Amino acid sequence: MTLNDLYATILARKGADPDSSWTAKLLAKGPEKCAEKFGEEAVEAIIEAVRDDKVALTSEAADVLYHLLVMLAARDVPLDDVLTELARRQGTSGIAEKNARG
Repeated sequence: MTLNDLYATILARKGADPDSSWTAKLLAKGPEKCAEKFGEEAVEAIIEAVRDDKVALTSEAADVLYHLLVMLAARDVPLDDVLTELARRQGTSGIAEKNARG
């Protein structure tokens, strides 16, 4: 499964019955709750990275990616827009890119 596949599944669940899908339940709670859940998962990934637990970090990283895509869907931000932004930055020094943002 690619990120595009996962994002398509998330979008398909957007109008589903919240009792039938965890994704639909999250989306029904609104963008703020989706963002909060993403933040929780990111913190859990950070904790596992600091602990150097590769198995747990792998699992938490999957949760982070999933919840990032849910958050994007909740705010109607297409994954392709994010991928286009990454492509735009490719080949640019991270320091130069950060300085250009101000």
